[in-house]
Amino acid sequence: MGPIGQILVYLALIAFALLFIYPFFIQIATSFKTDADAAASPLSLIPNPFSLQAWRSMFDPNSAAHVPMTTWALNSVLVATLVTVGRVFFDSLAGYALSRLHFRGRGFMFWVVVAVMAVPGVALLIPKFLMVTYLGIYNTYAAMIIPLLVDAAGIFIMKQFFDSVSVSIEEAARMDGAGIFRTYWSVILPMARPALITLTILSFQGSWNEFTHFLVVTDGTPAHQTLVTGLASLTSGQLGAGTQYPLKLGAALLTTIPVAFLFFYFQRYFVRGANEGAEKG
Repeated sequence: MGPIGQILVYLALIAFALLFIYPFFIQIATSFKTDADAAASPLSLIPNPFSLQAWRSMFDPNSAAHVPMTTWALNSVLVATLVTVGRVFFDSLAGYALSRLHFRGRGFMFWVVVAVMAVPGVALLIPKFLMVTYLGIYNTYAAMIIPLLVDAAGIFIMKQFFDSVSVSIEEAARMDGAGIFRTYWSVILPMARPALITLTILSFQGSWNEFTHFLVVTDGTPAHQTLVTGLASLTSGQLGAGTQYPLKLGAALLTTIPVAFLFFYFQRYFVRGANEGAEKG
């Protein structure tokens, strides 16, 4: 490809990048507008006049249109962090067991995991509600966290990665006296960095953006709402009248930033781990 062709390719990439980034810029700009300006000039990137009213409503308890954004954010961080840690540990542990341990019914258990992946999440909402109600944990943090601690897709990802690891590495560890768990924890798990980072990103993103599960296992009070469920109540008009575009887009911006930051932060480690794996292969 000649210089002109490369220039055209880069121009096309820049154009597509701007096309996808422009709505994000609108989101930022609108959060600093007044309700009237947001309704009159929804696509403008220059607030006229510049206003912090939406941000005061989110973080100033004395604001007339205050929404419990801090509570929602803390709930989201708590739930997403615990669910991510739980999934990384339990999914990798289950994936290692299905990949390396030989026990009766292992093949059947693996196909059960695959079958669960094919079940729509909506079909599990009623069983989840019945389960948390029976256990007496409805409308608690336990109901929000425990059912999400294990994920079939995560088990499948880790199992497939462990299948690609040479068995000779584990045999050498066992010859040195390491047990099954020590081999998994100290030898195999550090080698699974690309898969673990992928699982971390998917788990955090999934639990951070989870909506239907939280809607079913809680009664919708602000004390147990996350940013996503709180944003839903805000957009539905439950927390005030009017369009409230600056407030809604400001809340949506706060919901977007942590996932984007996590992805960009771990991306370099993911690429580095993938390159190391390719070199070893």
